[in-house]
Amino acid sequence: MKKIILFFIIIIILFVAFRKLDSRSFSAEELGIEELSSSFDADGDGIDDWHDIMLGAREYIETNPKYKSIYYEGGYPNDGYGVCTDVVWNAFAAAGYDLKAMVDSHIAENQELYTDMESPDPNIDFRRVRNLKVFFENNAQCLDTDLSSPENWQSGDIVVFENHIAVCSDKRNSDGIPFIIHHDRLGAREANDMRYYKIEGHYRFTPPETDTAS
Repeated sequence: MKKIILFFIIIIILFVAFRKLDSRSFSAEELGIEELSSSFDADGDGIDDWHDIMLGAREYIETNPKYKSIYYEGGYPNDGYGVCTDVVWNAFAAAGYDLKAMVDSHIAENQELYTDMESPDPNIDFRRVRNLKVFFENNAQCLDTDLSSPENWQSGDIVVFENHIAVCSDKRNSDGIPFIIHHDRLGAREANDMRYYKIEGHYRFTPPETDTAS
């Protein structure tokens, strides 16, 4: 019995030690990775769009929303609950963009692209991962999903996983892979979680007819 208890104590100690190592973060500068900035600042606050999106995502999760998928008349959660897609539209709102309006407009003009949609529903369309994937594929830079080139991953990038979506942080792990800012059933957090999900898309939003970086 003592051996069993000792075994579990060792497992717990190793788990805690791993989590501490896993949570260590580094800046792009510390790792010798160039940090890109958008040349556009939609809300005129002096912070470029990509970093504004990242900071907006961070600000949203700091409100500690509880995870629950609910349908809302009008579309926007107003009761302290949320899901992964709420991180994204809040992030865009902080940068000066109305993601709901942009998604609704794109669906209205290009419904044939949204092959999984029976009929548009503005109350929920912008909060569905599959719809955001289609939107970003057609309204953002589509980037490599290969994690072996961390310089291709930047703050404010949108990453779509299988049934999940997140915003890339300016924090990175020791390999240079960005932490992600996201919300799932384990809670809203900014963490070294990229490798726990199957990546299906990687996007960098730039308004039409603007430069991509500086």
